Amino acid sequence: MGKETGEPLVSRLTDLIARAKAKDPDLGIELEREFKVLSSRRSFGLNFERHRPESVELPGRPIRKGDKVHVLPPRGETKKGDQRLWKVVGVEKAEGAKVARLELLNAAELESQTVPVEDLVVVAEFRDYIYPGLVSTGKVERGGEKPFHTVINGENFHALEALTFTHQGKVDVIYIDPPYNTGAKDWKYNNDYIEGDDLYRHSKWLAFMERRLKVARQLLSPQGSSLIVTIDEKEYLRLGLLLEQIFPDANIQMVSSVINPGGIVRANELSRVNEFVYFVSLGSLKLVPEVTDTSSQSVRWASLRRFEDQSRRHGPTPRLGQFYPVYVNQETGKIEEIGTPLSLNEDRQDVPDKLGCETIWPLKPDGTEMVWGLTNKTAKKRIAQGFLKATKGSRQKSKFTLYYLTSGQVQDIETGKISILCRDENGVADVTYIEGKASLPSTQWDRASHNAQSHGSQLVKSLIGTKDFPFPKSLYGVEDALRLVVGNKKSAVVLDFFAGSGTTAHAVMRLNRQDSGQRQSISITNNEVAADEQKKLAKEGLRPGDPDWEKWGICDYITKPRVKAAITGHTPDGKPIKGDYKFTDELPMAKGFEENAEFFTLTYEMPITVSHNRAFARIAPLLWMRAGSEGRRIDGLPDTGWDVADTYGCLTDLDKADPFCKAIKGNDGIKVAYIVTDDDRRFQSVARHLPDSVEPVRLYESYLSNFRFSMGR
Repeated sequence: MGKETGEPLVSRLTDLIARAKAKDPDLGIELEREFKVLSSRRSFGLNFERHRPESVELPGRPIRKGDKVHVLPPRGETKKGDQRLWKVVGVEKAEGAKVARLELLNAAELESQTVPVEDLVVVAEFRDYIYPGLVSTGKVERGGEKPFHTVINGENFHALEALTFTHQGKVDVIYIDPPYNTGAKDWKYNNDYIEGDDLYRHSKWLAFMERRLKVARQLLSPQGSSLIVTIDEKEYLRLGLLLEQIFPDANIQMVSSVINPGGIVRANELSRVNEFVYFVSLGSLKLVPEVTDTSSQSVRWASLRRFEDQSRRHGPTPRLGQFYPVYVNQETGKIEEIGTPLSLNEDRQDVPDKLGCETIWPLKPDGTEMVWGLTNKTAKKRIAQGFLKATKGSRQKSKFTLYYLTSGQVQDIETGKISILCRDENGVADVTYIEGKASLPSTQWDRASHNAQSHGSQLVKSLIGTKDFPFPKSLYGVEDALRLVVGNKKSAVVLDFFAGSGTTAHAVMRLNRQDSGQRQSISITNNEVAADEQKKLAKEGLRPGDPDWEKWGICDYITKPRVKAAITGHTPDGKPIKGDYKFTDELPMAKGFEENAEFFTLTYEMPITVSHNRAFARIAPLLWMRAGSEGRRIDGLPDTGWDVADTYGCLTDLDKADPFCKAIKGNDGIKVAYIVTDDDRRFQSVARHLPDSVEPVRLYESYLSNFRFSMGR
């Protein structure tokens, strides 16, 4: 029935779109795109509007013909400028200054104007193709030959797309703390993407997240990787459904984590003390059990009496030899004797007591006869070993309770995992785990180390002085989450594309120090200025792109200084950081970490400049990152026509292919060989002479096609 009524409608819409295309090709393409979205909509599950993709302003980007732009408000004004989209149809000089001729996009009637270039800002819509590059803005080196952590200042959707060229299928874990959609205005990426009273705030937030998570999925290793997402109660239900739709083959669990034991007081609402953490596990990922510190984890003795219904003395499977009396000295608590087992027909009331001893039987409080967990013979052996004990209850008249060490715990003693510290006057062993007990945590986390106030906000202040950043994560909370998924992978790649204050990078450094790992983090954040600061700067006549504006942005003001301080052990003003790291690895923060980090800003290149070798310096960091972000980088076109660094090589003159291939073969550390040519046959000829362990990549075809076709616009 639905099919008969639906097909004519689809056909009619297709005809109308075709007619629109003939009259206005751009409008027709837009209608066709939206129609495809609607026709593919699910009949069940999470349905929401795929709103028009966001756009991002790119202050500082040169104005070029063909760009989309916004007209900025006059300097000194705090209101927004003209938010309509204009297209630059020409750039020329007028009276010594550059001006741009503009035409209004998607206008019913032609509207044009001429505006000084300095009053324009380039706009990138997320439906547009981008060709990214990176410009280094500084580095810190204390890690010798270890790979570099990278911090990228840029719109995170576009930076994620850049990583599809460098890290497709290579990322081991993505940890993100996305905007919680509360309507707060502290930082754009925290909450201010959507206004609090927006009727479509939930679907806009879902569209915002879906675009990024779909690209993120391409980066995660299909063999075994994890996505970790934190969220609060505003969007956790919708986020859970979205994750199930994007990762249908994953194992998804949600943890409730206490981050503020005192609670956040809210008007007419329950105080919030927790947030939620989604763990999305892909492929063959195995979670790493936590080893609890010996100072807080003692060995748990098991109750000797069995509890389950099938362990009744006269149950369906009677256990002969496991119903017997145990005689415990009433004064000392010492187990004096293990009695003889009773047959099923014998009555325990006929068994005599021993003078000065309490006779203990395996009875439930209601008198039901159960059995002991050990046979008579094994119980005697455990007493001799000191692995069976009697403990008197807290109430004065309560009987003794019997406890023992299980066979697995006895084996741990034999292998050295459990140590016997001493024995008491009754010969009972005092035991403890040498390295702590390894086990997976529960889905309820209530740990002092996860307090976001003391180990988030206050820790950030210790690192970079009085600079404020709202709602940073607890360093140790992020560390614990990462350890669960990459604790046994010392060379893991960890990505955070809502990097905020840089907690994830900091946590990765902590993990590396604890096991001499070489994990590397990639942190992505924009350089958004806090809302209150924006108004103040605008009144002073400043705009985004001005150095005195940008220095207050989150990346330049918080993220980069925090990562640098963590490595060097010194605050931005050069003073040793006060305080100590706690919990798993305790040491002075002033000691820093033996790590390397480099800071980059995302750039937007033109395909023609890339293909003509005129953007090599800005493409170079991407080539280096694809090869592992290790060692020397080839930053310029090699004068000799080729160059080989620590982990990759670059051939720009194919007449020099022989020495290039020879140098590659003589270096076991080479992972990638970049070959610049428009001739695929010559590329294949060079590639055949490379070792099988080296990945040949054709430039710039591989780069351009990646961003032209793989994004699925």
